[in-house]
Amino acid sequence: MNQAILWIPLLPLLGFVINGLFGKYLPKAMAGGLATLLVAIPFGLAVNIYTASTAADFQPITFRVFDWINVGDLNVPLEFYIDQLTILFMLIITGVGSLIHLYSVGYMHDDAGHNRFFAYLNLFIFFMLLLVMGANYLVLFIGWEGVGLCSYLLIGFWYKNQEYNNAAKKAFVVNRIGDLGFLLGVFMIFQTFGSITYTEVFTEAAKFESNNSMIVWITILLFIGATGKSAQLPLFTWLPDAMAGPTPVSALIHAATMVTAGIYLTVRSNILFSLAPDTQHIILVVGLATAIFAAIIGLRQNDIKKVLAYSTVSQLGYMFIALGLGAYSAAFFHVMTHAFFKALLFLGAGSVIHAMSGEQDIRKMGGLWKKIPITFWTFVIGTMAIAGLPGLSGFFSKDEILAEAYAHSPLIWGIGLLGSLITTFYMFRLLFLTFFGEFRGSEHQKSHLHESPWTITVPLMVLAVLSVVGGYIGVPEVLGGSHWLKGFLSPVFADNEVMQEAGHHLSHSLELSIMGVTVALVLITIVVAYMVYVAKKSRPSEDGVQQGILARLVANKFYVDELYETIIEKPVMALSSVFGNFVEVYVIDGFINLLGKGAVSGSRVLRLAQTGNIGFYFFAMTISILIIVLINAIF
Repeated sequence: MNQAILWIPLLPLLGFVINGLFGKYLPKAMAGGLATLLVAIPFGLAVNIYTASTAADFQPITFRVFDWINVGDLNVPLEFYIDQLTILFMLIITGVGSLIHLYSVGYMHDDAGHNRFFAYLNLFIFFMLLLVMGANYLVLFIGWEGVGLCSYLLIGFWYKNQEYNNAAKKAFVVNRIGDLGFLLGVFMIFQTFGSITYTEVFTEAAKFESNNSMIVWITILLFIGATGKSAQLPLFTWLPDAMAGPTPVSALIHAATMVTAGIYLTVRSNILFSLAPDTQHIILVVGLATAIFAAIIGLRQNDIKKVLAYSTVSQLGYMFIALGLGAYSAAFFHVMTHAFFKALLFLGAGSVIHAMSGEQDIRKMGGLWKKIPITFWTFVIGTMAIAGLPGLSGFFSKDEILAEAYAHSPLIWGIGLLGSLITTFYMFRLLFLTFFGEFRGSEHQKSHLHESPWTITVPLMVLAVLSVVGGYIGVPEVLGGSHWLKGFLSPVFADNEVMQEAGHHLSHSLELSIMGVTVALVLITIVVAYMVYVAKKSRPSEDGVQQGILARLVANKFYVDELYETIIEKPVMALSSVFGNFVEVYVIDGFINLLGKGAVSGSRVLRLAQTGNIGFYFFAMTISILIIVLINAIF
């Protein structure tokens, strides 16, 4: 099994090397097929490890690759830690990743940078696996930075478009803010516990009292890192702009894997966070604010990928709500179901864009369900799943979060429910405007409408099935289930004596009532969206002009980017200009030039003493000796 553990990250890395060095010499189909195969094989290996983990006597595996850093008291090996949480993340990364690779074979077939694209995708899978498989915070950090690099490369993949380059730079810079917090947190972990290895840190942390100041600061810094990578307020603005990358990038990085890295970090460090209730309160507030704020913005977006981007930010907010409540398994449950239905929705959007010859504006679509039926029906399943309709995966994971919220506070439940209803409305708005009514595009687009090739539709159908059945591993007791997922993950939280999740219990009758109210309101919201966009045929303004102050605020994303530009970017650029034009030129360069000119001037004077006359040299030496003797005699 140890060899299988090593090959899981190595095979995608091998794909990166082959496509990166020799991809231009390979046929496109071979390059894409090889990249897909080298992610699908690790999925098979991960399934094998998962099968072994179901045994009653399974214990977490620590596999040391080699000793890495050994300086003073710091000993950091490159080693992997395989427990139930790692295994499930490996399955999601390689499983969904292989489907997206297959999708990309068809979607990117005509792109000039086809081979380079697959090299980047394979490198991303390698770093994401490194992130979740690492046995210590430094290996996690290497994977963390690696996926940030790959995100930059993939968002700006079409680098001839300067707008896309700006989006890539924005993602890179905003993530660096969070990454600095994460890195400082790792420094504090080593200072506090004398180690950065998970098992050693968590063993020592259990000895600390709740809300110890060092634990609180460590968790706040780790949460700052999670805020950047998982696009929470105020560091969320990079993710919607990241839609500049090819659609498979949006599905893989910004729906199924990279943006969940912050969730993984928090769940992995659950002992630390449970020992810091103050930090959990901050996480809860940020999660609630993000879920509502992003959902409201999604109501007025007209770019099909931007709607899904703000939906991703909102759903990540729900995961952080669960983390703030201490419901770690519920947060991971939503990570998994979200990976299925959001990857499906992004890939479905890509299929629509493919059929529309690159068009992304839903105001220029309509009536597509007859032309692209497979895309339509799979998109319907994804939309129903994210809305939380009974029987689909999103219903089970979102219901669990809302139940935890109600047990903590009905107010929190109410805010969470409001966000869920807003999500339902804008997702069905997207569905109705895209697939129903009359076609609103050009005649050229209409003549080219067609279903996507099998390399695109097969991943859609597989993800649609997963979006239906994926939630049944977490059926609650109130519906006759045993919540297999919570039981499987329980060893990850076994040492967490202060875990809050165990205290959240609702009677079955109350839980059924909450569930019934939620489903009824969701159905009413769907009917309202149908009446507005299908029955009454309401359409967003073609010229983009919004009526009313609130409508303009929402359509312009509350001017957050403009606010950041005014209070951060412009002052920093102005300060940089001052330093560049004055401090650099007159102070730093002036000082260095003064030293140089002084040396030149001094050498001109001193060279006059070099006459070449030996008699003068003897005279100067004698005078110098006399001066030295006199000084010693006097002092």
